[in-house]
Amino acid sequence: MTHKIKLVQPDEAVSIIRPRSRVFIHSVAGAPQRLIRAMTDRATELRDVEIVHLHTEGEAPYADAKHASSFHTKALFVGANVRKAVEEGQADYIPVFLSEVPSLFRKHILPLDVAMVTVSPPDRHGFCSLGVSVDVSRAAVEMANHVIAQINPKMPRTHGDGQIHISRIHHAVLHEEPLAYRHTQEITEQESSIGRHVASLVDDGSTLQMGIGAIPDAVLAQLGGHRNLGVHTEMFSDGIIPLVEKGVINGKLKKSHPHKLVSSFVFGSQTLYDFVDDNPQVAMLDVTYVNDTSVIRRNPKVHAINSAIEVDMTGQVCADSIGARQFSGVGGQMDFIRGASLSEGGKPIIALPSVTSRGESRIVTFLKPGADVVTTRAHVHYVVTEFGVAYLYGKTLRERALAMIQIAHPDHRENLEKEAFERFKTLAY
Repeated sequence: MTHKIKLVQPDEAVSIIRPRSRVFIHSVAGAPQRLIRAMTDRATELRDVEIVHLHTEGEAPYADAKHASSFHTKALFVGANVRKAVEEGQADYIPVFLSEVPSLFRKHILPLDVAMVTVSPPDRHGFCSLGVSVDVSRAAVEMANHVIAQINPKMPRTHGDGQIHISRIHHAVLHEEPLAYRHTQEITEQESSIGRHVASLVDDGSTLQMGIGAIPDAVLAQLGGHRNLGVHTEMFSDGIIPLVEKGVINGKLKKSHPHKLVSSFVFGSQTLYDFVDDNPQVAMLDVTYVNDTSVIRRNPKVHAINSAIEVDMTGQVCADSIGARQFSGVGGQMDFIRGASLSEGGKPIIALPSVTSRGESRIVTFLKPGADVVTTRAHVHYVVTEFGVAYLYGKTLRERALAMIQIAHPDHRENLEKEAFERFKTLAY
């Protein structure tokens, strides 16, 4: 049976957006750039349109100050394209665990008028795919009163929860354009050192969760000698592909979705997008399920590897702000840190460079004023820098301070020792 979908021009598709509408925009590389441009072109006609999304790649012209009376962004995760708008008060941030974002839509806490998404062309059964970003976008499509889709032949067709039948799409625009891709840089010696220390903690047969960035890449580059690793993560990038091809990642010891690479979104190169296209080994699932602590803990030896902006010497982790400046978001760090700690043989790991690009210590006595605690000190087990591993679980505040000072940059250890002594009166056990 052949299913057809009526195609319209972008300006007609976005005409469904009215003043005071709440509009969801597809996540990460799924952001429908042609529809975003068409919506923003209507700025003079629109007022008080609320834009809701996670991190998105590409342009975000609706966040420009000149459109402040037309659009207001409420970001569930702050990416580079809306960071300035948040800092200047033109946009807002909603702190929330990634696993709970779909509930904001499904429980009508943030009821959606419109969802704008990018999908693959429909198959012979009439199903399109959300492709590289299922995450919270599946829930948005389910709950929005109207769905506008940019049909992009460049969007991979992925297996899992991302199928949308054309009958759910109210307006569709055919527009082919390359997906946003991640610019990778060569791994530094500092990052390699962090990668080696983290890799030393990873046991054979572990199930991995890690983000996207230089440190996850550095860790993955050190895992070539491991055996029978699995993947259950909210996101992954190109770094896992060589390990899958070598058979290092095979998922055969996983209890939940054995042999599958479970994720909710991917972001990387065209090689990555080709890898996930029509690949039955990859299960792209709703983030409510992927990041559910009770689901995460089913797998043995879950190793959750996450980063931070700074960590204080008692183990409090700031991962989404620089002082009071909102830099990113809560995301799924706590979902996986907790899930890993409850997993049999699991290890929750925070990995970060010891200093900033300006040489400031990222191991601190106190977090910066206004800094947000994403992961509490009660949840932290391992903290890793290029200088080693600090194991904090079950340790006193003084014991933690000593362990953290040992992995701080040597240039900052003496000052940290003085501050720790002032705080705790003694550093003796």
